[in-house]
Amino acid sequence: MAAHEESPLASENERLILDIVRRHEPIPRASITSYTNLTQQSVHRLVEGLTARGLLRAGTPLKGARGQPSPTIELERQAVYSVGISVNTDAVTLSLADFGCGIVDQETVRGILSDRKATLATLAEKLNSVLRRRGISRGNLIGLGFAMSGFFVGADRQFNAPEPLRDWSLIDLQPELEDIFALPVWLENNATTGAIGESLSGVGRWCQTFAYLSFNYGFGGGLILEGRPYLGFHGNAGEFSVIYDAEEKPRRPALQYLIHTLRENGIDIGSVQELKQDFNPSWPGVESWLSEVMPMLERLIATLTGVIDPQAIVFGGQLPPVLGQMMIDRARLPSQRPHRYGAAPPGPRLVLSETKGDASAIGAALLPLKFRYFL
Repeated sequence: MAAHEESPLASENERLILDIVRRHEPIPRASITSYTNLTQQSVHRLVEGLTARGLLRAGTPLKGARGQPSPTIELERQAVYSVGISVNTDAVTLSLADFGCGIVDQETVRGILSDRKATLATLAEKLNSVLRRRGISRGNLIGLGFAMSGFFVGADRQFNAPEPLRDWSLIDLQPELEDIFALPVWLENNATTGAIGESLSGVGRWCQTFAYLSFNYGFGGGLILEGRPYLGFHGNAGEFSVIYDAEEKPRRPALQYLIHTLRENGIDIGSVQELKQDFNPSWPGVESWLSEVMPMLERLIATLTGVIDPQAIVFGGQLPPVLGQMMIDRARLPSQRPHRYGAAPPGPRLVLSETKGDASAIGAALLPLKFRYFL
């Protein structure tokens, strides 16, 4: 699922057990078998082996209706850690995740990131500071996930990023990142890591198949099918903006165009981050922008509904939640059109992101863990 060829650090069956525990912890030991097609003896042997390796531990017993409390299993959160870097047009976030897929520390550098080498040097210093502050050894780091706006081109997965990130575009970033951070590196665009973060710590807790809409300076997304990210042959699955032609692109729901409209109406917004923090639905220009983008958004919703039949479509990225709810309230679903015999097919739920924090940054930090330990 990623650019780096480092092999998983657990077998397929071990990863199955670890993923079951991650999704259900603390889980009674006796219940794990019911989520697999393995025998109870095999599950017992796998759990014992993972516990001996320090990846699982005994949790607090659950009190049952009768008899002794049932012993439980949970992840050993301090077993290993992974690092994530998420680059947007106006900020870059460095995150540190533990084995339980929780973010234990995070640093953000704000501003226009026109100088790639200087930004990466700053992030390397911040990572060292975070490790010292948390008392974590570099030997406990298993890798770095890197996410950025844009799509992949070429065999070595070079980013074609928005104009403010020109210095980050059309170069092979992986060896440079591995040299600076001395870690294995996985690359994905930030819409895909947003979908991964959502699947592990947001909507994915109740939904296994969904489309993630990433509203940023540009507009893209990611797909989670049956609990796993779908990347596509070239790694660009979720590049939703390709459905719009050159004339339509300024009307697609990219936040750069909302900022432009607001500025034309006298609202001084300098960045997407400012828009998210300060958004006011009564600003002049908001309604006119919505009237332009909603037909474009509804076409995408209809396309996703017909092609992948998702349980949910998630409104995420750097979208102000109030603006996201305005879009959801206005959206006309395919199921609301006239249908034969008056019977419409079921459609997806439109929901706001349920991830606490930046789903893209969270997903970037979880890339190495997902590839090497989980499903």
